[in-house]
Order: sequence, then structure tokens, then C-alpha cells
Amino acid sequence: MNVFEKAKILGIAGKYDSCGPNMCEVKVNNGLGGIYHAKAEHKTCRIFKTLMDNNCSFDCKYCGNANSCAKKKASYEPKELATLFDYLNKKLDVHGLFLSSAVSGSPDDVTEKMIESIRLIREKYNFNRYVHFKVLPGTSYDLIKRASELSTRMSINIEAPNKEVLSELSSCKDYKTDILKRQAWISRLNLRSGQTTQMIVNNLSTDKDILRMSNWEYTKLRLKRVYYSSFRPVKGTPLEEEKPVSLTRQNHLYNVDFLMRRYNYNVKEFNQIMDNGMLPDEDPKISLAKKTFDSALDINEASYDELIRVPGIGPKTAKRILKIKIKKYEDLHKLGGHVKRAKPFIKVNGWRQKMLGEY
Repeated sequence: MNVFEKAKILGIAGKYDSCGPNMCEVKVNNGLGGIYHAKAEHKTCRIFKTLMDNNCSFDCKYCGNANSCAKKKASYEPKELATLFDYLNKKLDVHGLFLSSAVSGSPDDVTEKMIESIRLIREKYNFNRYVHFKVLPGTSYDLIKRASELSTRMSINIEAPNKEVLSELSSCKDYKTDILKRQAWISRLNLRSGQTTQMIVNNLSTDKDILRMSNWEYTKLRLKRVYYSSFRPVKGTPLEEEKPVSLTRQNHLYNVDFLMRRYNYNVKEFNQIMDNGMLPDEDPKISLAKKTFDSALDINEASYDELIRVPGIGPKTAKRILKIKIKKYEDLHKLGGHVKRAKPFIKVNGWRQKMLGEY
């Protein structure tokens, strides 16, 4: 099997690892597979996302690379992957590498190969841009530290919000030892772009479970991002007959995650709008505003912290509003506000639109 055949197999196999929300991760159709437009270091660039090896000894019930799944097997030698990436960098304008792997045998053995690949890319081919290194569950501290010295960003997927859910999905991973302990190690390393993780959104977990764990990851381990991946059944896996989870649910988790990270919302606030631990089927910011706004906010007298609670007003718009007097809704629009969303919750020049529940 030549290296381009391997690239196609291992690029397709790497699609289960997220490097951003669906709208930020767009596949480039080039015949190879594995090349995406994605966000990296606040810039959109071409990322080559691939596995080192797709022959896995783990039994994760949701994964197309698990040991029970019949598929074409492939793996790179470090020199092959380094040479291939240099070619993609020069010929197809690929700016970054996202390297993960199935666990074929020992996590440390596979990690050694991954590290050697990155070392060659860095030193032999003088590549100094973005490298995302996916840490495998159970990898030793020394290897994680070595990988960190070559990587821009690292991650290990927690997959589930607690050990009970993970045990339903896999018998091979210990939640506390194999995953959370490794995350704690990564958090102590000097990474330029920090650490991320990924959770599967499925019917074994409530939104409350997921958001509570995300908040813990942000506050205790200082993660940069938690990515959410709606469950999709994969043919050949034990869960192939299960129904997929709606992308709307995934996107609402991203909405709340953004409000927690950028607007300083407390995760417990969202308990007010949940039903049996699940978010409502509408934008969470709008739903929470309906629940918590006792009266319309005078937009010209409001503080920054009050303004960013208004649907349709973000941090940049809130800062602009504080500098001028808003006389009409068109002024808010010019400042970047979403007038239709904001109208029910604000007063402009003494006037307001009725809240929906008042009609």
C-alpha cells in the first residue's frame, strides 16, 4: 500500500476527532481525505487531520476504529508521515497538522511513533506552524512531556461527563486514571495554545451533566475549549442501530459554552431553563432572558454587564453602546446589534416592544 492510499484511509478514519464546531470544520475535497478548513490560533487555515494507525485494541462502542469494526487497516511509519506532510504543506497549501491515533497495542508504543513523526516534521522539514497532538488514554508522563515540546496544542478526549457514562461506552478506559490524570499533567505543561477536549453528546447524558463537567474542565484544568460531538451511529459498531442526536442539541451546548467562557455566565444559571436536565429547544440566551428579565432594560442607562445579557447584544456591541446615546433601533443595528432579538428586552428612548409572553 502506498503512502497516498494510507493517507486516504487514515484521513477518513481521523474524522471522529473534532477540531472545531461543524460550521468551523469544512472538508476540502482533494481526493486524499483528511484536509479541512478549520480554526487554528484564531485563524482559518488548512489542517491535515489524520490517524497514525487505525488498528485499535479498544472496544469503544461508538467508534468506527474500534477493534470490532471490519475495515481497511493502515498505519504510517514516522518517515512516511513526515514526508507526506511536507508534500501537503508545499503542494496543497496545508498549514497545520492534527495527529491522533487508534491504540494498536501499547499507548506508549504508538505515542513514540507520533512523537518521532512530529520531530521529523519540525526538524528535518523546518515546519514551525500549528501542530495539534492528540494524547492517547494511558500514555506515560514522560512521553506527554516530550510531545508537548513539539506541539502547539494538545488534547485528550474525555468523551463522557462522568465515569458511569464512559463505562457504558468502553471497558478499556479508566475515566479518572487514563483520562483526567493525563489532562492534569497536560495542564501543567507550557503549551502555546493550551489544551482542549471532546465530549460525545448522546442520550446517556443530560445537558446538565455535560455542562457541569465542561465548567469543571474550564475552572480546574484551565482548558481552552471543550468540543461537543453529536452522536452519529457508525455501521459495524454495537451502536449502529441507535438514533443520531440532533445537531440542534449540540449547537445549544456550544451556545451555553460560549456564554460561560465569553460572557461570564454561571453554569448554574441555566438550571432555571432546563427540564429534567435538558436545555429548551431555542437559543439558551433568549430562553434565560425570558426567565430573568423582570422588565425592559433602558439601553442608555444599562451597565456593560446588563447589556451583554440582552439577546442580540454581544461584548463588542455593548462596549460601543456605552459610548453613545441610542435614540432609535437603527442606531443599535449600526453598532452591530441584532435588533429583532433585542427588541422585546430593551427600551429605546422610552419605547419598548412587548415581551412575547405579554401578548
